[in-house]
Amino acid sequence: MNIRIRLSPKLRETMLEMMHCALGRDRRQAKRILAVLEIVDGRSPEEIADRLGLCERSVYNYVIAFLHRGLESLKYKRPAGRRRKLTKSQRKELSELIDAGPEAAGYDFGCWTSALIKELIEDRFGVSYSVYYIPELLDNLGYSYQRARFVSDHLKDVSEAQEVWMSQTWPEIEALAHEKDAMILFGDEASFAQWGSLSYTWSKKGQQPTVKTSGKRKGYKVFGLIDYLSGAFFYKTLNEGRFNSGRYIEFLSMVLAQTTQHLILIQDGARYHTSKAVKQFFEDHADRLTVYQLPSYSPDFNPIEYLWRNVKKLATHLRYHPTFESLVAKVDEKLQHFASLPDSILALMGKYSSLNADAIA
Repeated sequence: MNIRIRLSPKLRETMLEMMHCALGRDRRQAKRILAVLEIVDGRSPEEIADRLGLCERSVYNYVIAFLHRGLESLKYKRPAGRRRKLTKSQRKELSELIDAGPEAAGYDFGCWTSALIKELIEDRFGVSYSVYYIPELLDNLGYSYQRARFVSDHLKDVSEAQEVWMSQTWPEIEALAHEKDAMILFGDEASFAQWGSLSYTWSKKGQQPTVKTSGKRKGYKVFGLIDYLSGAFFYKTLNEGRFNSGRYIEFLSMVLAQTTQHLILIQDGARYHTSKAVKQFFEDHADRLTVYQLPSYSPDFNPIEYLWRNVKKLATHLRYHPTFESLVAKVDEKLQHFASLPDSILALMGKYSSLNADAIA
């Protein structure tokens, strides 16, 4: 974008005096004035942003403010009394800007940082916060500093399938459960490694925490099902061997034997979940068992995934298991712990519980 501004000699001299005065007390104000002056001299916003350590959006904002308010836009006046805060509507607008991302706000960045959000607040709302306060403000707004994850652009069909699952399939499952007085069982498997698992922990600066490991690549495997309605937890462990169709059928047969209700099984697309033998098992037990497949690439739609994370957090994170037996004992202890706490299982159903709460409201 080409911007053309002409200044009278007197106005330019006034701005230069303001800039020199600001150099000693407020470099931010000096940069703002200099940015406008350099636009007048014909430099591009991109060049100015690079030279002054600003983002291009800020340069545009400075120029627009100058065109609207003249010299007043170049003055920073500290308000008397308590520091000005964002209003409720401004906080809502800030959240919307953050959710849309830096690029949508006009910044040439892909990630939000505290310094960038501080600049955003100053430019959009005229409110100045310390950069050290920004994390507290964001925490109050419901944000946390997280590592991003990739979402493949070819998974649009997956997103659509997930929407159908929540808006159509899940209500169908609930209606069927009510009709048959059935249990709704989310199923999955997990493997707990003897060599342990790493996680975050507090440690002295410059001293990365270390954990001993046996280095033995052996895992303790578990089949699991959790009931959406009661919080019941069914599981079967494997000391050796792999997950396969035969063992999956043994596990499901065990659960059928331990229950009398109709079972609605929700599973992912693992090969041993959809093998010919397993499909025949489902047909043979259709009077007791109804099966639904989760959408592909949808681990967040299966609450038992969160249970496995909690078990690993307690049983293997930063823990040393010198023998396979010690791993088995610790995992069994934690599995039994969660099996005795149905309320903790029900607390994992957030995605589906919140959907019900919205429907009730």
